[in-house]
Amino acid sequence: MPLVHIDLIAGRSDDQLRQLVKDVTAAVTKNTGAPAEHIHIVLNEMQPNRYADGGVLRSDEK
Repeated sequence: MPLVHIDLIAGRSDDQLRQLVKDVTAAVTKNTGAPAEHIHIVLNEMQPNRYADGGVLRSDEK
């Protein structure tokens, strides 16, 4: 049972997230042989004010 965790900044549409999990599932199936129904994906969406790069919150970037 492959378990994939994806952390990303919130803001993508449901359609974008659907396509992401579809593509990731296909890649895992192709590379591991695991059937799609056994692949689990957890999407962790972070708010821009809860993630920083180089000491700067994403919400402060222009």
